[in-house]
Order: sequence, then structure tokens, then C-alpha cells
Amino acid sequence: MAKQIGFAVVGLGTVARTSVLPAFAAIGGNSRLVAVVSGDRTKAQIVAREFKAAAYHYDELRQSLQREDVNAVYIALPNSLHCDYAVEAARAGVHVLCEPPMAITADECRRMIRTCQTNRVKLMIAYRLHVRPAVVRALGLVRAGHVGIPKTFSADFTTRIEDPENTRLQRRLGGGTVYHLGVECIHAARSVLGAEPAQVMAMTARTSRRYGGDVDESAVALIRFPDERLAHFHSSFGEEPRSAFTIFGEEGSIHVLNAFTPTLPSHLVTVKRGERQEQTFEPTDEYAAVLAYFADAIREDRQPEPSGIEGLQDTRLIEAIYRSSRDGRPVTLPRLARVEPSPVDNDVRRASIEGRQAG
Repeated sequence: MAKQIGFAVVGLGTVARTSVLPAFAAIGGNSRLVAVVSGDRTKAQIVAREFKAAAYHYDELRQSLQREDVNAVYIALPNSLHCDYAVEAARAGVHVLCEPPMAITADECRRMIRTCQTNRVKLMIAYRLHVRPAVVRALGLVRAGHVGIPKTFSADFTTRIEDPENTRLQRRLGGGTVYHLGVECIHAARSVLGAEPAQVMAMTARTSRRYGGDVDESAVALIRFPDERLAHFHSSFGEEPRSAFTIFGEEGSIHVLNAFTPTLPSHLVTVKRGERQEQTFEPTDEYAAVLAYFADAIREDRQPEPSGIEGLQDTRLIEAIYRSSRDGRPVTLPRLARVEPSPVDNDVRRASIEGRQAG
């Protein structure tokens, strides 16, 4: 396929305006920005003029998806809206690139996967971990056996949020430190250890001192993987910003500072049998890399990664973490069952295709 992939960006929060939309200028010829969709019509019009795109309100989502030049959506909405908007796009025959976390429940993730499978559109979760140079290097060292068998993964991802109106602090919008920060640590741990978690024990803390305690202000989770391997992470909305992880192997360790922060240089430190080596990696345009990769996957008709299954696994673990914190005991995760396409969505897909053809 030689055509450009046209994108509609749904949601115009800070990430979309400062990172996703500017990235289109750096992509090259395989894709372009076609439309922006927002709940604020004035904002949509202002942003559309700036980035030379068409403006739509959320109420006009279907109209934007019916454009012949819209092939894919980038979902940059609050977490609680990911599922409904992804399903709407898939039913319109539009490919879906979704910000992590994929959704706020595993059932929502399954619904997204089924709808995309049924309508034969591609679904990818926009983790930037796999295009971040320092992390790519760290994963390469692990897979090459540089530190022997990885045994423990440890991560910290913290920041400060003072604005009580921030969507990350609102439960109804899918707020909470594990959904917004811990998810990155979870995905990194699964990528490093190359296995699915078996059990989790977690604790969360809340405070009314800043913003009413609607969501957890911090969380600590201990995760057991097969073969007696462990991972733990710490996330917070009320502490000194830190973004780092350490991989402890039988023969050494790998530490990455600024591991989850795309705008800062990352520092990689390896220690093996007492010998220490350091590398610094300058930031790159990770959003452009993810958009270009997804566009190529559509053009070449191949399955992009991280897939919806990856997003589902991470969301299952997030749910287990909050359940463990609530109940005060470990939670065991059952093996993931196969996600089958829905026969209901088959009918929806046929109606959608017929409607587009008639138009």
C-alpha cells in the first residue's frame, strides 16, 4: 500500500497538544494529521487551525470517522473513555492507536479487542517504552544474557500534581497512580522478565491534604512471576519526580534513570562482576516513532505491537493491584483466556460497511 495513513486525534489534552500533534510534522510521508476531535468546540477549532486539520466535537465523532481520508484514530482521551471511542472507531472500519492504559477494566479491553478483530482493524497500545533508546538498549542487554537470568525488577515513577481539576486525580475518568504511572512500570516488568505475573500484593495510600483523596496518591506493589522471579514498583502523585528502573540479574544489574520520561536524557548504568559502565541517551521524538510504526503496520497489513493483548494483560494486573490493596491480601491471576470475536459485532460491522458504501 503506497497511500498515506490519515489520522484523527481524539482528545486534545496536554499530551495530544504538546506531543502527539507536533509529531506528525516529523513523521515523513507515510501518514498525516487529518482531523482533531474534542469536547471543547472552540479548542478544537483553534488547534485545528494551528495544525491545519479539520475540527470536530465529540458529538461529531461518527462524522469524522466517515471521512474517506481518515484511516486511523489516536485516542488521547481520559482513561474511562478509551473503550467506547475505540469501539466506535473500529465499527467504522478505522484502525485504533490508544494511549496506555488501554482501558480501566479487563472487560473493556476484551470488548476493544473483540470489536477490532471482528471489524478487521488493527489495534495497538501506544507504549513508547519500545522506541526509547536507553530502554531498548537495556532490554537488548537482558536478552543477550549480559546480566545472566533476570531475577528482580524494581521501578519508581513519581511526580507532583497540584491542580485538583487534573483528570489523573478524578476517579470517574480513570484516575489513580497505578493507571497513569504504574502501568508503565508493569509493562516494563513484563517486557524484561518475558512472562506473565502469577500473583500480586499491593498497598495504596490516600490523602485529603491536597485534593480530596478521590484516588490513591501513592501505591506500592509486589508482583510474583513464574520461576521465583519478582517485580516491585512505587508510584506517586505527591513526591519528588523520579522515573527509573533497575534489573537485577544473577551476574549483574542494569539501571535506567529517566526510564519513563520522554523529554529528558536517559542514563543507563550496568554493573557486572564489579565493573561499572555508563551511557547517556538523548531524547528522541518517541511519538513520531510510534505513529510512523503504526502507519507502516497498516500499510503493510501486519500486526502491530504492543497489541491489545498486551494492554489487556497490564490492565488485568492493575485491577488485581487495586483489589489487593482494598482487600488486604494477595491476589492470584488466572491464565488469560482466548478473546474471541463477537457475533454481535459482525452484524454491526456489516451495517457500518454498507452505510459507508452507500454514502
